[in-house]
Amino acid sequence: MKTSLTLASIATVLCLTGCASTAPRSAADIAQQTIIVDGHIDVPYRVNEQWVDVTVATDGGDFDYPRAVAGGLNAPFMSIYVPASLDNSPESTKLAHKLIDSVEAIVGRAPDKFAIAESPDDIERHFAQGLISLPMGMENGSPIQGDLNNLELFYQRGVRYITLAHSQSNHISDSSYDLRRRWKGLSPFGKELVKEMNKIGMIIDISHVSDDAFYQVIELTQAPVIASHSSLRTFTPGFERNMDDDMVKALADNGGVIMINFGSGFVSRAARQWRDAMGKERERIEQEFGRNSEQYREFDTRYREQNPYPFANLDTILDHIDYVVNLVGIDHVGIGSDYDGVGDSLPEGLKDVSTFPNLIEGLLNRGYSEDDIEKILSGNVLRAWREIEAVSARLSS
Repeated sequence: MKTSLTLASIATVLCLTGCASTAPRSAADIAQQTIIVDGHIDVPYRVNEQWVDVTVATDGGDFDYPRAVAGGLNAPFMSIYVPASLDNSPESTKLAHKLIDSVEAIVGRAPDKFAIAESPDDIERHFAQGLISLPMGMENGSPIQGDLNNLELFYQRGVRYITLAHSQSNHISDSSYDLRRRWKGLSPFGKELVKEMNKIGMIIDISHVSDDAFYQVIELTQAPVIASHSSLRTFTPGFERNMDDDMVKALADNGGVIMINFGSGFVSRAARQWRDAMGKERERIEQEFGRNSEQYREFDTRYREQNPYPFANLDTILDHIDYVVNLVGIDHVGIGSDYDGVGDSLPEGLKDVSTFPNLIEGLLNRGYSEDDIEKILSGNVLRAWREIEAVSARLSS
């Protein structure tokens, strides 16, 4: 008995001195102690439509400072989103600069809370200082206007990725949403732009582009590329905006990262089918009664009352992450929520930026290690970004 007590005492002492350092952390602790990079949040366009001070608590939207702190989100890419309706007009470039101004204004209002980040080193330094980094990515390359000087200007203003196209083919690339396929992939200027983006260290984002454009980017680029807010086509058959298995494999071979979009219509077949059915019924109402009719004006409300939207949930998002990991490994998946960009279609359990601990809890419950979770939350995209910087340094020298 004395020997047993002695061994127990030794074990207790060892645990007091060492066990605490190896004990599993809670999801909330991981969220607060780990850099979380979200590849795409539409705050700039939100505040452009109606100004709201996101440095304090807000009533609407998916992002503000208190909710970001609660969720542990400390490096959201601010989307400099330019609608395709402005393509081929000077208004496109003007709006891009205005949205960058709004990000600078957010930082200017609260420099003790936010800082613009232009590199992985910036993000790590801000994290150590307790600041939320605001890197920027341009959604739709339309503001480049076919002029590489504009590419350099936007880089100097802090933009670090460009989504080559949005909902229509532009002067750079065909869009996955646009059936016209003007360029059969990339335009001649788009091919030149890919090389120049490699040279200056601008991340190439292939979300939104057509399949042909994606493969042409992969063939041309010397650096990893990202899909800043895309999900998997295997869950949404026929939805080209998402990536199929072969594309994900090609992205992984390139060293890139697919960052999973949270929108229900991006991750759930039922939500995708609901959206398609609603669109067809709206067209029918328009043709039968006209756009100025009461039936058309009240269509959305009535349709939703009669056909409740089939929201995805946390498990749906986790299924997409699992699928990428099983297909190409843990090193090529990240998070690109599209908060403030997908309206009211966000899944149950992930309704705003305060809910990242729910995602982490789900990953823990599915057996992911803390190291793997860190890769998903930020490690993978920061690794790819550093490789992009290294390619730029090599090409520039």
